[in-house]
Amino acid sequence: MAKLKLKTCSGAKKRFKMTGTGKIKRNASKRRHILTKKTTKLTRGLRMNHYVDKTNEATVRRMLPYGK
Repeated sequence: MAKLKLKTCSGAKKRFKMTGTGKIKRNASKRRHILTKKTTKLTRGLRMNHYVDKTNEATVRRMLPYGK
């Protein structure tokens, strides 16, 4: 009998990516609109890599069962 496959959460696969070291990358919030009132320093900082917090990491890993 074949082993059951787990479903990947389709919303999570669009939002998160696994790095080579096993961390989970995510997009920065507050980058979509009303950027004129935000400082250049802030918007530049939002371009940097952001990672999922360790408190939420287990939840995201459960949504992406076939990640690294």
